[in-house]
Amino acid sequence: MTEAIKLRAFKTEWFAKAAKKAEISDAYLCKAIEQVRLGQCDDLGGGVFKKRLNKNMHRSIIIAKGGKYWVYAYLFAKKDRENIDQKELDDFRNLADLFANKTDADIKKEVDGKKLEEICHGED
Repeated sequence: MTEAIKLRAFKTEWFAKAAKKAEISDAYLCKAIEQVRLGQCDDLGGGVFKKRLNKNMHRSIIIAKGGKYWVYAYLFAKKDRENIDQKELDDFRNLADLFANKTDADIKKEVDGKKLEEICHGED
């Protein structure tokens, strides 16, 4: 018997501040994660995804290697920059590798320490 996998989505402490400033709600972010899971995003490879948000005014970088944890890591306004550069992409891919190896206990520590905030969870 297999157990259903829970979708767990988070935002980093930095992303939370940027999203608040951009007036992007957690409910909106959860809907966007569902779209990412359906392939409605730009797959940048290595567990890094770019998703357009807020009526195409902002871009988010989401890391999710292995699909266990989905983490909003970076947000930028389309008017401020077109894309992330190669070094940033490499750094996000390395971060995705780190998250792929985290346990639920590791994630709990980060949530308890306010480095991550869980924004949605549910059954896959």
